[in-house]
Amino acid sequence: MKPLRLRRRVSQGAPVGWSDAIHPVVQQVYAARGVLSPVQAEYRLARLLSPEQLGGMQEAVSLLIEAIRSDWHIVIAGDYDCDGATGMAVAVRGLRMLGARHVDYVVPNRFVHGYGLSPALVDSLEPRPQLIVTVDNGVASLAGVAAAQAQGIRVIVTDHHLPGEQLPAADAMVNPNLAGDAFPSKALAGVGVMFYLLMALRAALREQGAFAEGREPDLSTLVDLVAVGTVADLVPLDFNNRVLVEAGLRRLRSGHGCAGVTALVEASSRSLATLCASDLGYAIGPRLNAAGRLEDMRIGVECLLTDDMAQARRYAELLSSINQERRELQATMVGEAEVMLAHTVDTDAVGVALYEPSWHAGVVGLVASKLKERLHRPVIAFAPASEDMPDELRGSARSIAGFHIRDALAMIDARHPQLIARFGGHAMAAGLSLRTEDYPRFAEAFDAIAREWLDDDHLQAVQLTDGELPPGAATLELARQLRAAGPWGQAFPEPLFDNVFECASWRVMGEKHLRLNLRDPRDGSVHDAVMFNAYEGTPPPQRLRAVYELVINDWQGRESARLLLRHIEAL
Repeated sequence: MKPLRLRRRVSQGAPVGWSDAIHPVVQQVYAARGVLSPVQAEYRLARLLSPEQLGGMQEAVSLLIEAIRSDWHIVIAGDYDCDGATGMAVAVRGLRMLGARHVDYVVPNRFVHGYGLSPALVDSLEPRPQLIVTVDNGVASLAGVAAAQAQGIRVIVTDHHLPGEQLPAADAMVNPNLAGDAFPSKALAGVGVMFYLLMALRAALREQGAFAEGREPDLSTLVDLVAVGTVADLVPLDFNNRVLVEAGLRRLRSGHGCAGVTALVEASSRSLATLCASDLGYAIGPRLNAAGRLEDMRIGVECLLTDDMAQARRYAELLSSINQERRELQATMVGEAEVMLAHTVDTDAVGVALYEPSWHAGVVGLVASKLKERLHRPVIAFAPASEDMPDELRGSARSIAGFHIRDALAMIDARHPQLIARFGGHAMAAGLSLRTEDYPRFAEAFDAIAREWLDDDHLQAVQLTDGELPPGAATLELARQLRAAGPWGQAFPEPLFDNVFECASWRVMGEKHLRLNLRDPRDGSVHDAVMFNAYEGTPPPQRLRAVYELVINDWQGRESARLLLRHIEAL
């Protein structure tokens, strides 16, 4: 196992007002995440922040009302990831619900148009629309917005990415991360920003008497799509996002989700009745993302737009097939990257850059993510931009706590003008392009900035836990309460506990997985446990400390508590 420093979360206050029916461990877990009272865990749509607080709404809504009443042709310009796909589906469905009759969408081909609203993407639009609305992109599309406006096309930008020094001259822009924006939550995903725009548009149309009595469109029918995109994009699950995600999960569990998401749940062999946020992140999101990585994201968007369940199942099966291809390609590329690390890459590098001419540009982000987890260092993986552009590289970066990857790229850009052709992203993930001949110089500059900004403490992986479970607490009832206490996810992590156990017995499942019986030395109780991808040819230690989730094992309709091990170390 990789070295790991365990640290226990500290309560952020004293829990108050909880019912005796809520297990004290659940109260403790909540308190460690700043949830101190029942009202802070009431994830009702009525508690969402008001759309009126989000900047740029008035201009965007006014333009959309003009477009609807004048019967304009509207094109939604999205991104080729899950957040972009769900955002496009929400935009198309929502605008049609609110009266727009001519709404289409366009997805850039990463190898032809590049990222976002580019001039090449604008030039490809036929017939020419009167209005473009971006989703999950646009804040960096200065040239694309200018190209659209030069052709007489109005542009509304909806995005959540951090802005650069200059903003595009769009007709309206909605982005909670613009400087000075007063919206309290900066964590909305692109799909969340679009959902908020639709809520504001509906409110304005309501005030103007656009809806007959009792005929107002129900935008809550879109929250399953909002939930998928929010979880898949790994934005922090602050209270506002937890409200959106939990509403989407409730809709799916009740059997009222859209056909496409329902079909994707079926195709991933998940249960609708017990669906949780991690299922959206690990099963649904990757199937949609795979289309944008290897094929055409329009497959994913069409899956989310169809109301025909049979058609949705056909799309879901195709997406599953593409995702399997993606997994195989990713495994090959990660294996090659590990060989490079062992033999050719500077093993002392703090900022790790990797490039292989045979790699696929759509998968390098996953390679960077895997290696970042293994090395606990910021990693950027590069591939040729396309077969037609061998002189340009596309890179995808993943980072660790304490190293804001987009700011690091901005610093490199300032120190080495014109080394990076384009870049953008967040604190933990970013993308960039550069000339193939400049890769060695970039790799050196990236390592240099990482050495400046990171010390030994940053480079030591830390696992936060919620401490020990008391003797006898690892019950099915507690596992049920912990599952219901979510949604868990980015910045609101699943409860993890750490305890000392004795290994009573163990066996290998498949080739890599461990099935164990762990004895608690405090009371002699024995617990069923599993650990995936952990067997490396040697038995687990007889006495060990384990970091684990308490989960529900559902086997042939019978539920039992199980420990899902995340880390073990010998004692």
